[in-house]
Amino acid sequence: MLIKTLKSAKRMIIIIFGFTILLLGIALLFLPGPGILIIILGLFMLSAEYIWAKRLLERVKSGFDKVKSKF
Repeated sequence: MLIKTLKSAKRMIIIIFGFTILLLGIALLFLPGPGILIIILGLFMLSAEYIWAKRLLERVKSGFDKVKSKF
């Protein structure tokens, strides 16, 4: 029972921290700061729990690969 509670607590902390980082990254797109890097970090954290975040992170990675191959 305690292990299940600890796993749930860890999962909730990751989710809350991931969404906080993601929202901070979105705000940093309009403010001075590394917004895109912070968004990627937030998506990386959320991809451990959510499929949509994992898919979005893969799309971002493939977009960077396309840009990198052009240079």
